[in-house]
Amino acid sequence: MFDKLRNAFSNAAKSLGEKELNEKDIEEILFELEISLLESDVASEVIDTIKSDLKVSLIGSKVTKNEIEKFVKERLISSISSLFDAAGTIDIFERINEKKKTGQPFLILFVGINGTGKTTSLVKVAHMLQQAKYSVVVAAADTFRAGAIEQLREHTNRLNLKLVAQNYNSDPAAVARDAVLYAKSHKMDCVLIDTAGRMQTSKNLMEQIAKITKVVNPDFKFFVGDSLAGNDTVNQAREFFEYVKFNGSILTKSDADARGGAALSIVKITGTPILFLGIGQEYTDLKPFDKETFLETIFGSLDGVNIKIISPEPKLTPEPKLTPEPKLTPEPKLTP
Repeated sequence: MFDKLRNAFSNAAKSLGEKELNEKDIEEILFELEISLLESDVASEVIDTIKSDLKVSLIGSKVTKNEIEKFVKERLISSISSLFDAAGTIDIFERINEKKKTGQPFLILFVGINGTGKTTSLVKVAHMLQQAKYSVVVAAADTFRAGAIEQLREHTNRLNLKLVAQNYNSDPAAVARDAVLYAKSHKMDCVLIDTAGRMQTSKNLMEQIAKITKVVNPDFKFFVGDSLAGNDTVNQAREFFEYVKFNGSILTKSDADARGGAALSIVKITGTPILFLGIGQEYTDLKPFDKETFLETIFGSLDGVNIKIISPEPKLTPEPKLTPEPKLTPEPKLTP
């Protein structure tokens, strides 16, 4: 994972360690770093921040030649770490438990374009919540794509979850509203709302998502993006965030991502955290994003690096349910 991003930072640290710390040499190496980061799908806003932080740290520094590589590594880690810290962390279980105290279901909206794994990410989240003993109802609010309702019905049947659906070309907002009403009347904990995988450049379709948001007022909005799509995913996140101020992201196919720039870019551009990484085809293949693990993947061991690593907030233990949960069928692989 993230091979190109790791090489970009490693090469910059080594190059600076081999040169005198004058402004001309620093500028040349920062330019090379910028090209490498662009090739790793890092957005220009992120590159400018990293270059600026590194340049300020280096010019006029009194670091010896033997210490420069470690010094640069530390400065790079600090710069990237601060991007994630600025976006904060979110404990989804804590949010759900707080909403449960009001006697109302917790509403989660999923947005993203076709082919990113939005629907499969939704069912992975549903499975995660189900395993944590929350009751879940799913809203098939993608009434546009042929086969979307059947795909979701297959997954909800496997997981023994309630699906609320209407006919194709129905009003997606009405489907979402029906699911919320069902959850309220049956005292259910969570409503997960699928939406059409619309292109971010389609203003009318984007406005339909905004309508769903206005009608049901979701408590949490997930953007789902494909790690392998690189800058396309970053541009999608930028556009979706303009219409629907999502709270966090799920990046799919992260196990095959050689670049890694999308995570940095989305966090910087939207100011919202990456919460989960899709790493496979099983229902359990949803891994919480961890900043320290991300940094270790890029830079190797953080031992000896003088930086405070802020771990994600601890997960609260979900409230136990009084009624027994239905037994789950064996977990099959997700179908495309």
